[in-house]
Amino acid sequence: MNHRLATVLLAGALVVIAPSANAQVSGQYVGAETLPVNGHLFGGYLNGSDSVVGLTAGLRLSFYPNVDFGFQGGLDRINYVGGNRTTVHLGADLKIATRHGAPGSPIDLAFGGAIGVETGDNYSVLSVGPSAVISLSPRADGSSKVIPFAGFQLLFSNVDAGNTHLSDLSVPVRIGAELRAIPDVRLTAELQLRLSDDFNDNVGFSAGVNLPF
Repeated sequence: MNHRLATVLLAGALVVIAPSANAQVSGQYVGAETLPVNGHLFGGYLNGSDSVVGLTAGLRLSFYPNVDFGFQGGLDRINYVGGNRTTVHLGADLKIATRHGAPGSPIDLAFGGAIGVETGDNYSVLSVGPSAVISLSPRADGSSKVIPFAGFQLLFSNVDAGNTHLSDLSVPVRIGAELRAIPDVRLTAELQLRLSDDFNDNVGFSAGVNLPF
């Protein structure tokens, strides 16, 4: 399967699924490519699901080759048992590039980990776990317009919300793409699947913008 066909199929899947899909509290938002040393990237994202609507802002930094890390924060409006409530979510992640694409095999791969907390009135969720992301390598001449990516996590969560008290192991999967049609502006969208999750919405969607600076 060539790269153009793979991109078209991915975009088509997102278009078909998006009307019935919504989002989780946080997402992948970027591919496996790490920022250059001393590079920065700001992001803003809209998340929505059957029971959650929220806004997330993120900042990524790099001080070492092939390594970058990010901070995320935002607000969610949650439809939960006992009435709606507003929560604050904060998180951080580390990403280490382990494979850079070559002309004959343009695939980037990175591994890392993330930690996050969401808190509100009688509502607290702490999550931590390792992660991996794979994406199409941007072309060296900068002509890449669409960068598909897929992210995976093994997420351990401790939930204390109302009458719900549990420890959960889930496997969030994020499938999306960055559109780089405008210089220094990268539009991003992703379908989010939270497999084996006993607490959060199972399907979600996120869209936003990444701004390198």
